[in-house]
Formats: sequence, C-alpha cells, structure tokens
Amino acid sequence: MADRKPIESWLTDMDGVLIHEGVPIPGADAFLKKLRESGRPFLVLTNNSIYTARDLHARLRRMGLDVPVENIWTSALATAQFLDDQRPGGTAYVIGEAGLTTALHDIGYILTDHDPDFVILGETRTYSFEALTKAVRLINDGARFIATNPDNVGPSTEGDLPATGSVAALITAATGKKPYFVGKPNPLMMRAGLNAIGAHSETSAMIGDRMDTDVLAGLEAGMRTFLVLSGVTRPKDVDRYPFRPSQVVDSIADLVDLV
Repeated sequence: MADRKPIESWLTDMDGVLIHEGVPIPGADAFLKKLRESGRPFLVLTNNSIYTARDLHARLRRMGLDVPVENIWTSALATAQFLDDQRPGGTAYVIGEAGLTTALHDIGYILTDHDPDFVILGETRTYSFEALTKAVRLINDGARFIATNPDNVGPSTEGDLPATGSVAALITAATGKKPYFVGKPNPLMMRAGLNAIGAHSETSAMIGDRMDTDVLAGLEAGMRTFLVLSGVTRPKDVDRYPFRPSQVVDSIADLVDLV
C-alpha cells in the first residue's frame, strides 16, 4: 500500500475530543493553538444542531478554547447546505433550535407548517407532542423527511438524553418514512466541510471519540482517522467494529506534535 500523504488539514469532533461535560480536555488548547499558528485549514465539527457557530465560538471561548466562527461546522449548517443544493428557496417545517432555524433562514428558506417541501428534525431540549404530531401529518401528506443527525442519545450533566435519532425513529414508526440523515456518519457532512475549507480528503485527518460516527464518517470520506479514548469509546470497544481507525491515541494531547 502506498504511503499516505502528509496531513495538511484537520477535522475534529468537539464533545469527547476537545471538551467533556463543559470542561476542556487537557491538550485541546495546545492543539488548537498550534493549528491556528500553522495556518493549516481545520474545522471543529459537531452533530449537535442546537447552537449556531457563533454560539459555539462563544461557549468554547468561555472554556478557554479559541475557535474562530468560520472554523466551526455543525450538522445544522451541513443540512442547510444540502437543502440549498437540492431545492434552493424551499420551505420547511422545522423541529429544532436556533442553530438549525438560523442556518435555514440564512439560505433563504421559508419556515412554515403549510404544505412544506420538507419536515426537518433537529436537536431540541423541548420536543413537544404537538410538534411531533404536526410533523407526522405533514410527512403523511407528502413532505420529505430530513434529520440533522442520527445520534440516539446526547450527553448532559445528569446523564444521557434522547436525541434526534431516537425522535426520528418515533416519527418513522408513525409514518413508515425514514429520514435522510445529513450529519455524521454520512460522509456528505465531511465532504461538505472539506470543500468549505478548500481541503482534500487524501491530505486530511478526522479526529473523533466514536467509532460509529466520527471514525466511520472519516473512513468513508477517504480521510486518515484518529480515535481518542477521552470520550465514549473504550479500548475494548474498538475490535467490535468491522473497521478500524488509522490510529488510536489516549487524547488530543497525543496529536499536537503531528500538526
């Protein structure tokens, strides 16, 4: 097998790689600082669609991590770009927070519950029975079903929370229609991110803490992949999958010298 080309650009997940339960993971600041100083293209990715890139920039900065707004890529932004490519100027009924609604407004989408082109499901802390019922009826009436990401649970300080994938399964059970998931592990999110920073998969690397989303998405997008053990994945979990990351490391601190 030919040697891999040097890594010229980096994509990294956020939760479990740079931060854990609102606290920076040791080495994250040094890694980001070296990336900024090197001038190499990079993106911080998250499947969470709740926050805008500006929100996440501010939240990370309060934790002592400096990530420019233009270096943040969310499933909400990827979903908006996908819809803008597929059906520019369309209409959508949205279940989600500001990260998703802002991204859709920015591409010129009209948010409506009257005969929308799409029903778009994202993350929210307040899923309501009324909103889900409306989504089910609109999908049954012909609206196309899109979800920002397939994550079944999300983290919180109190424990796991039901996330987009779980709620999408409820809607699927009620309609018989499966959504198109835009976020990881769909390589579409990765390729769109690479395009946004002018990077190529052959010279890019993906860092994540999950085999089933981060590593899989990076692998399918043709990137080198690094699994960190500072998040949800334990060493014994790696061999349970039919694919492997390029390298397994303890944390982001072990990758600083590769930048």
